[in-house]
Amino acid sequence: MNSEYLTELYSNTKGSSYQCDATNRIIIRFGDITVSLRITDFLTFKRRVDSVDIHTMIFNTDDAYDVEIIDAPRTDQLFVLNLCDLILLRDLLAGTRFALDLNTLLHERIYNAVVY
Repeated sequence: MNSEYLTELYSNTKGSSYQCDATNRIIIRFGDITVSLRITDFLTFKRRVDSVDIHTMIFNTDDAYDVEIIDAPRTDQLFVLNLCDLILLRDLLAGTRFALDLNTLLHERIYNAVVY
């Protein structure tokens, strides 16, 4: 992907997210995984990650609750997340969503100010 089309939206210690103007996709880089998602797929992925019950992962001692496996929509990528990774991925996706919402709001305000 040509970096001249990428705009960084958010980053943390584990990953970063970008908006690609050439493909109209959100690029998520988390650890060794990179996925390219349409906005609707990004929102679906965020809902999947947000739906994981962190409280159960923390307090259940059964080995089955040590990791969570989440697939990214329309990709072959599986995210195998321990508790710390899950929290960092949630942060990355929440920051990305905030940046997208902020950009949308700013574009609407600027457009309305120019039109009137």
